[in-house]
Amino acid sequence: MDDIAPEQARTALDAADRARRQVAGEVGLPRGYWWAMAAGWILLGVLSSVAPPWPAGIATLCFGMGHAVLASRLLDGRRRTDRLRVSAAVAGRRIPLVVVGMLLGLVGVTVLAALALDADGSGHAGIWAAVLVAAVVGFGGPDILRVLRRWVRA
Repeated sequence: MDDIAPEQARTALDAADRARRQVAGEVGLPRGYWWAMAAGWILLGVLSSVAPPWPAGIATLCFGMGHAVLASRLLDGRRRTDRLRVSAAVAGRRIPLVVVGMLLGLVGVTVLAALALDADGSGHAGIWAAVLVAAVVGFGGPDILRVLRRWVRA
């Protein structure tokens, strides 16, 4: 170790830090999570429009419980693929808060879209709002999460 020049040591440390940041930037949730969320969103939209309120409410509770079980396993973002599992220090501890905040925001978008569609006279406004948000979740979930993580430095 005595024969390493300070600039060589700095270069090696910088390379290690860049690699760590690159891996941390890849941390997220699997693509299947987002499509399962989108499918559930559409199912809840359909139930809210065609079923009586109590089955829709029970389905919403079941969806929330199912998401909680799944999220408890995936929400830390450390298992994006079967081949990669990083430490919590690399993944960041704010990912669960970012995902929950994102989902609450999507619920708000769904409600606002349903109200706007209903005011416009659209039939089955809840279904169309759910399909709109489900498309955003399915296609853009990982990208939205990546941007939100960058904004909150998670």
